Amino acid sequence: MSESIQKKYYLTEVDKIPGSVYCYHDLMGEILIESHIHKKGQFIYTEGGVVFIKTKTKTHYLPARHFMWIPPNVPHAIYPSSPKVIMRNLYFPIKALDHNFFFKEGIYPVNNLLFEMLLHTKDWKGDIIKKTKNKYVIVMAFKALLEQCATQSLLLNLPQASDERLNKIINYITTHVHEPHTLAALSERYGVSEKTLYRLFKKEVGMPFIRYFALLRIFKSLELLVDHTYTIAEIANKVGYTSVPTFSNTFEKLMGKRPSEYRKANEIYVAS
Repeated sequence: MSESIQKKYYLTEVDKIPGSVYCYHDLMGEILIESHIHKKGQFIYTEGGVVFIKTKTKTHYLPARHFMWIPPNVPHAIYPSSPKVIMRNLYFPIKALDHNFFFKEGIYPVNNLLFEMLLHTKDWKGDIIKKTKNKYVIVMAFKALLEQCATQSLLLNLPQASDERLNKIINYITTHVHEPHTLAALSERYGVSEKTLYRLFKKEVGMPFIRYFALLRIFKSLELLVDHTYTIAEIANKVGYTSVPTFSNTFEKLMGKRPSEYRKANEIYVAS
C-alpha cells in the first residue's frame, strides 16, 4: 500500500468492500486525523499514549488498556498525545438487528481475552472477507465478544459547549489546569455573574463547574502519566493537586486504579 493511501486509509479504504471487516494496526504517524465518517463501526484501541476522540457533542479521552467503539456514520476526529502512539483498529459492517452496543459511542476496559484476540490480529492489514475463513471466523468472534464484555461505558468524556462565553472559559481553564479556579474568580475575570456561570455549566455540559474541572484535571493527568518524565507527585502538582493522596484517590474513583497502576499498564505490548 502506498504511503499516501496508508496515511489516509480511513478515508479511502475502510468502506471500499461493504461486507468486509477492515483491519489496521500501525503507528499514528501524525498528530491529527481529520474529522471523517465511515459506514462501518470502528473498534479503536491504543498503546503508548492517550488519544482524544472528538465527536459532535463530546471529547472522549481514550487511555491505555481501554477501547472506544464508534458507531457507523458518526463524524469523529482523532488527536493522539504523540505520533508514536499505536492504533489498533477493526472496522465492522453493522446491521439494523445488531446489538444496541453497536449503535452507541463509548469507552470500555479491555479484558484479557479481548486483548489476546486483538493481538492475534496485529499483523493483519486490509479487508477480511468470508472467503478468508480462518481470519473471518476470528474477527466475527471478536465482534460477538465485544457486545458481551462491554457492559457499562466509562464516563471518560467531556461534553462540548455551544455557548461562546462558556467556551472561552473552558479554553482558559484547560490551558491553566494547574491553577486553582473558582466560579467566583472566573465570574469576575469574564464579566459573567456567578449565578449565570453556574447555570451555563449545568445547561451546556450537564454538570456543575466543580465536577467538570475535577474531570478535566484527571484527564490531563492521563496524558502526563504515559510520559515517564514526571513522578506521580509532580503530575499531581501539574494538574493542580497539592496533596498526592487526594489526587490518587480522585484518580482511582474515576479510572478504577491508582495512577501508579495506570502508568504500569500503559506500555506498548507488541511492537508493530
